[in-house]
Amino acid sequence: MMNNYGTPPVGIVSGHGAYLVDEQGNEYLDLLAGIAVNSLGTNHPAVVEAVSTQVATLGHVSNLFASPPAVKLAQRLKDKVGDDSARVIFSNSGAEANEAAFKLARLTGRRRILAANNGFHGRTMGSLAMTGQPSKRDIFGPLPGGVEFYPYGDIDYLRALVEINPADTAAIILEPIQGETGVIPATIEFLQDIRALCDEHGILMMVDEVQTGVGRTGSFFAFEKAGILPDVITMAKGLGAGLPIGACIGVGKAATLFGPGSHGTTFGGNPVACAAANAVLDVVDEQFVADVQTKGEKFTAALEKLALVDHVRGSGLLLGVVLKQAVAKQAVAKALEHGLIINAPSDNVVRIAPPLIIADADIDVAIEKITAVFDVVSDE
Repeated sequence: MMNNYGTPPVGIVSGHGAYLVDEQGNEYLDLLAGIAVNSLGTNHPAVVEAVSTQVATLGHVSNLFASPPAVKLAQRLKDKVGDDSARVIFSNSGAEANEAAFKLARLTGRRRILAANNGFHGRTMGSLAMTGQPSKRDIFGPLPGGVEFYPYGDIDYLRALVEINPADTAAIILEPIQGETGVIPATIEFLQDIRALCDEHGILMMVDEVQTGVGRTGSFFAFEKAGILPDVITMAKGLGAGLPIGACIGVGKAATLFGPGSHGTTFGGNPVACAAANAVLDVVDEQFVADVQTKGEKFTAALEKLALVDHVRGSGLLLGVVLKQAVAKQAVAKALEHGLIINAPSDNVVRIAPPLIIADADIDVAIEKITAVFDVVSDE
């Protein structure tokens, strides 16, 4: 394998629920869920049954034909959005979903796309162009042009940026919670102000729900908490519970911009991946999502009692544990020794994004392990 990931610390060979097992048989409580992908944990029976049945029936059909799982999933996502104009295009990942969003912006006839500093939208060239992290972008330049950046959360700066040339501003894109740079939430007011700004100037509001969607934050979409509806919504990660699938949803004008032949992907809408996503939606009902919120509150209350913790931010089961010392990366390494998988998006933040099915008893175990890890790294 190429060296883009470096050398992994362990090799994972199996799993069950919220636990993973390595080559030596060591078991780990997984608080990362494949970076918010394994929404239902490992080997969830609903996903196993749906995928097994589908792959034995129809594994692939290409985008030249329709298949029942894809049509069913598109209808269900439209229902989740709650607007009859919504239309869906499937992909294989969040980056590809955001690539489709980039193309939708281009089809408005306007050139400018405004994206947030420190945002993350993927590694393909279009999605990377909208990623507000120079360390990831600069080595691949020149990237597709027309993207300008604004400080996340600063509506006055963003409004002034729009007003430089509102008639040529196609889209404003953001994550409702910036996951890759430390789990930083946008305020409800900021989301509402962007919606109003886009309405004023005929700009597409694009919300990247790749990490936050499918109940992760205690509502099916994170933007719901602001009482708004974006023009474009991108999804992936938890939608397939481990199967590769992404979706770009357009609402209103954005739903009509793609025409026949304007965009496509051979594997997008694959019947097996769509069957997995339909199984996820069977499980992630209203009560399930409410339980995610409750679990997140339990996690937060326990974590904020720890001496090393300054505060916890985020929502539901996407939490950023902000530490008083810059020892997050040391904590990640030490956690493996304690049978725990966590993640450090920055030097002083630990990200908690477990499978949404994590049980209360496992949360108690997680807190015990985190306490032990934090005690060790704070003394080093």
